[in-house]
Amino acid sequence: MENLISDLALILISAGIVTLLFKRLRQPLVLGYIVAGFLSGPHMPYTPSVSDTGSIQTWADIGVIFLMFTLGLEFSFKKIVKMGVGPVVAACCVMFCMMSVGSAVGHLFGWGSMNSLFLGGMLAMSSTTIIYKAFDDLGLRQQKFAGDVLSVLILEDILGILLMVVLSALAVSRQFQGIELVGSLFKLGFFLILWFVVGVYVVPLFLQKNNRWMNRETLLIVSLGLCFLLVVMAGRVGYSSAFGAFMMGSILAETVEAENIERVVSPVKDLFGAIFFVSVGMLVDPAVLVRYWLPIAVLCTAIIGGQAVFGSCSFLLSGQPLRTAIQSGFSLAQIGEFAFIIASLGTTLGVTDPFLYPVVVAVSIITTFFTPYMIRAATPVARSVERIVPDNVLHRLSRRHKPGRPAETLPDEHLWKRLLTALVGQVGAYLTLSIAVILLAFSVLLPLSRGLLGHWPGNAVCGVLTLLAASPFLRAIVMRKNHSDEWKQLRRRGRLSRVGLWLTFAVRYVMAAAAVYYVLDFLSPLWWPWHAAAALLAVLLMVVSRRVKWTSIKMERTFLQNLRSREVMARHAAGSGAPGYAGRLNSRNIHIASLDVPEQSLWAGKRLGELGFSHTDGVMVAAIVRGAHRLNVPDAQAMLFPGDRLEVIGDDESLQAFAARLGREQHPLPPLSSGLQLRRLLVREDLPFVGQTLAQSGMRERWHCMAVGFEDDEGNIEPATASRLIRRSDVMWVVGEESDVRLLVNWGR
Repeated sequence: MENLISDLALILISAGIVTLLFKRLRQPLVLGYIVAGFLSGPHMPYTPSVSDTGSIQTWADIGVIFLMFTLGLEFSFKKIVKMGVGPVVAACCVMFCMMSVGSAVGHLFGWGSMNSLFLGGMLAMSSTTIIYKAFDDLGLRQQKFAGDVLSVLILEDILGILLMVVLSALAVSRQFQGIELVGSLFKLGFFLILWFVVGVYVVPLFLQKNNRWMNRETLLIVSLGLCFLLVVMAGRVGYSSAFGAFMMGSILAETVEAENIERVVSPVKDLFGAIFFVSVGMLVDPAVLVRYWLPIAVLCTAIIGGQAVFGSCSFLLSGQPLRTAIQSGFSLAQIGEFAFIIASLGTTLGVTDPFLYPVVVAVSIITTFFTPYMIRAATPVARSVERIVPDNVLHRLSRRHKPGRPAETLPDEHLWKRLLTALVGQVGAYLTLSIAVILLAFSVLLPLSRGLLGHWPGNAVCGVLTLLAASPFLRAIVMRKNHSDEWKQLRRRGRLSRVGLWLTFAVRYVMAAAAVYYVLDFLSPLWWPWHAAAALLAVLLMVVSRRVKWTSIKMERTFLQNLRSREVMARHAAGSGAPGYAGRLNSRNIHIASLDVPEQSLWAGKRLGELGFSHTDGVMVAAIVRGAHRLNVPDAQAMLFPGDRLEVIGDDESLQAFAARLGREQHPLPPLSSGLQLRRLLVREDLPFVGQTLAQSGMRERWHCMAVGFEDDEGNIEPATASRLIRRSDVMWVVGEESDVRLLVNWGR
């Protein structure tokens, strides 16, 4: 225990000193933590070192859990849907290309299949933290390409979680057979859907029921308890703790308490996240770096060149114009925290060699150093490429992201696409829930009922209860979307469409009957044709039962309300005029950006007409968000206040200049004043307020001090009132800043 405390003290002191230095140098804090870890690690003989690296590794594992949990809180499955196909295409292409590059480099140096596979995973994702920091430092957060990059980074994070699960499965099996990989993906999809659906249904209800008792402390404890609950569950079914933490974070991200949870968890995440990155720096061995200098150089070149080429091509393939694609691809030319997490996973599973971790850390540090230069170089490179590319090609590339032909020109195909997409998602979710109910009943309820009632009676009771519990989900598999607008329109289109609709109904009916058949065949000794007939009849009874119907509808409504609760609350707070035009603007040369008015801004207290943003900066203020209130399309008389959030419209250049002006036009920070002092003052005859009341004395206005009480002969202090008369020889206690109190006490001397 003593060693643990001393090691923790050494880590935090080293991290504090180094990160303060990196703050002054305007470098990412992640690099400061790594340097602090190297200085306090076993490979640095000239500074104090930790004595128990095993306990520090345990704390670092907890840090990974908190990092993934907060990452999940910032993630939303609805955001992925709203992004459209473009970011998904870009993220998948970038990750596939960079995984291939990393794996090829590993095989080039003869590091083996598993090392090469994990190396490819480490190179697949760029650092969200470092890119955010670089965009802020360079003043590029308001440019359109920055929003495209951040969308791809969000997708890379979720794909990185899936990649970690797949790598874990491959590491455990030590095989690359396609059937096992497909089985692992199906298992992953099953638990992903199950945890998300059940979590979104249960967790918001739990938080709503206990909302009156939820202060900051209890919210922190409850949210972390839920996080570690899913971490344990993920470990029980063979997945990493990071996956469970991310899933619970994404579930809580859909609740109205998401921002509060993120706020209370942030300090804990910062602490344990710092310990994780410090533990990463402890693994940096200079001897290994010297020995593997050539692979490090090759990997750095592969990342910078690979992202510049493959990243730009991926964004180009997703529909972005040439210049935006190059700017986006050059921004991704580094690796960061996810590479450390995957490297830690490989070390924990014992499938990667020890040298790989410090090599990847060194590569991350070098590529991070080059990140701002790559972002700055993107625009000149784009201009050079544009001079080479023919004008007609540039024109086509710039118009690809504009809205194309409306889907209504192909009504049948459009309706079938919408219907089948909805059916696949809903049937997959309800089938997952049905399977989960059956598995849970067979593993928990069946042994209990057999123990209480005997074998066959227990089987019968278990079967009835299982089918009753699964009936709302099985009915939904058969009946969902059968009365939707798409279904009704297709039914009127002709015989071929009606045949297709009945075919989809029959397939879903058979799927529900197959689930019932499995339960009956597992529990009943009867001949299988009887089980098949009973399964078809049971599904029919579920379909016609009004109780099952309303139970299914009520559960689905509750789930959808929970899923949309945060979005509904945000719309209510923002008002009905929330900027729905933002998505349409993004496909043009102009776009919308949000900026916060600083507390020391010179704009505070001024009206929009005085500031003249449209004339001087070329931007238009579309809305002013002030707390829970929103003023849409403000007129020239609207006044700005510190802390206001401005939603402004303009192109990249005007928004960048506007953001720079916002940061530049601020009042200088006043010098820090000294603290208040309480002093005992003996009232002398020469003081000007003798014989006056406190209200008449002008003590506040003239000396900036305040009388708080008068001391009597016994040493008790009588509270001061405005009508109290100040007499000679009174003992008065006054409070004020040190210089003001000193001036009052020494008045006339």
